[in-house]
Amino acid sequence: MLKNQVVLVLGASSGIGRETAIQFAREGARVMAAARREDLLRELRDELAREGHAIEIMSADVAKLADMERLAATTRERLGEVDILVYVSGTNVPDRALKRLNPQIWDMMISVNLNGAYYITQALLPSMRERKSGHLIFISSISGAVPDVSGAAYQAAKRGIIGLSHAIRVEEKENGIRTCAILPGLVDTPILEKRPYKTPPEMVAKALQPCDVAEVILAVAKLPPRAAVPEMQIMPTYL
Repeated sequence: MLKNQVVLVLGASSGIGRETAIQFAREGARVMAAARREDLLRELRDELAREGHAIEIMSADVAKLADMERLAATTRERLGEVDILVYVSGTNVPDRALKRLNPQIWDMMISVNLNGAYYITQALLPSMRERKSGHLIFISSISGAVPDVSGAAYQAAKRGIIGLSHAIRVEEKENGIRTCAILPGLVDTPILEKRPYKTPPEMVAKALQPCDVAEVILAVAKLPPRAAVPEMQIMPTYL
């Protein structure tokens, strides 16, 4: 079902985004993998090439509107109109508690975790409306639903991306556009390195792996146009 579908994955240089790009490519999709770190994107492209899967890559900063509009245009030129968007880009910082949070950190967090999702979405929606087809999959976090110590900026952004996803679905469903907000629990990705305190090894050992979340993304993407999953949680079994 995914063969020759054009899939744009943002945040593809590591973690969930990288694994998502790999799995879509193995399914025969035409993948554009985007992130800021071009060296890691090249490694991803080379790894898949050795398996016989070709992908496109592009360095882009989700916090910059011009980059997202350029990414949408370049993907269209190289691969065709985007059928599926997977927005995985996200970050956090050690200075997340309100006593240490400042406006500069707040703005950065909202830009990467939320604004970028809107920037790329608004660049893709017009053509999706014309074709009466499109699937937008946004990776939020369980922190977007359950209050925790991940910080005010992170939680605000992750709640915001859930709201964005649902608003698009309600407004665009008559245009054949579907959305899904996926809320993972603890995942063993590089973002754990940005916690104020090191995550205990025994907790990391029980965490989800990026491939677990990628498999959920693929399952949602494979649904027929008549079916939609507006929101989904995936949690480690120890919780």
